[in-house]
Amino acid sequence: MPHSFTPIASIGEFGLIDRIAEIVPDPLEDKRILCGIGDDAAVFRASPGRLQVMTTDTMIEGVHFDRALTPMAYLGGKSITVSVSDIVAMNARPALATIAIGIPRNMSVEMVEALYEGIGEACTTYGLKLVGGDTSSSHALYITITMIGEAADDSIIFRQGAREGDVLCVTGDLGGAYAGLQVLLDQRRAMDELGKEFEPDLEAHRRVIDQQLTPAARLDFLDVLSEMSIRPSSMIDISDGLASEVHHICSSSDKGATIRVTSLPIDPLTRAVADQFMDDVDTYVFYGGEDYELLFTVYLEEGERLVESGQVAIIGEILESSKGVQALSPDAGLIPLHPAGFDHFGDSFSENGV
Repeated sequence: MPHSFTPIASIGEFGLIDRIAEIVPDPLEDKRILCGIGDDAAVFRASPGRLQVMTTDTMIEGVHFDRALTPMAYLGGKSITVSVSDIVAMNARPALATIAIGIPRNMSVEMVEALYEGIGEACTTYGLKLVGGDTSSSHALYITITMIGEAADDSIIFRQGAREGDVLCVTGDLGGAYAGLQVLLDQRRAMDELGKEFEPDLEAHRRVIDQQLTPAARLDFLDVLSEMSIRPSSMIDISDGLASEVHHICSSSDKGATIRVTSLPIDPLTRAVADQFMDDVDTYVFYGGEDYELLFTVYLEEGERLVESGQVAIIGEILESSKGVQALSPDAGLIPLHPAGFDHFGDSFSENGV
């Protein structure tokens, strides 16, 4: 948290917007943008033969994040990453974003600036432009991102489209973000108990903490697919946990699936954290969420090529719809995989969560 504290009321809404405009990259550097920050709406010239995609995501204090655990710059970057991941899951590339932010009275100008520094850095990383938004006072911090992406008109990939006989593939490793959350929550409990005697102990778990606080959308993987001339039949990002996302693909495609538990890509540190808290690491993978990796379906031969390149893991197969969605493990055999996930209106995990 910045050391100085300038009350936002001292510079007003428009003064704050002026400061934000100085922090984030100038959108008018992109010649396709006719009007950016400062008018009622952004104006963007679409390219011939290109489709635009749009997504909106909201992050709310006390629901999606705890300010005590999340540096403002990290929170800003993550808010952009969440929406970029949705765009990437459509096989599109992010282009423009607007932001609506609700600011509580206990936030300073410096805290808002740090938030937007993270937002600006993420925009630069993903090659998109912030072109406007809205600010308001609120009882808790909230951030709503609306993002537009582009793709060739024959390139969009949907959740539907999985074919019987396709293999299910994932990028990266899974469960790390939830492992990082457990470490941070444990540190928060220790801080509450020890007070001034508390000394943070984070370095041993840095990788999973970074997966929670500073995740990366897999924009890079679109280049891999393009270079290998592979177009998935369906695709989704893993934001609410693998179980939920597999069900989304199967439901949209009217198909079933089997997931092989032994094939799940899990980093050793994620396993170590689960062991530390006496948890089942498979629960982190299936129901933890916030990994922002990609789950997709391709022909077996294409999946094998991707595995050989070191880019993905094959974790299961697409079956006819009557088979349902199941998990196969050495201990339990073949069992139903319920579509549990984070539920905004219930407990953390709900079998009806999306």
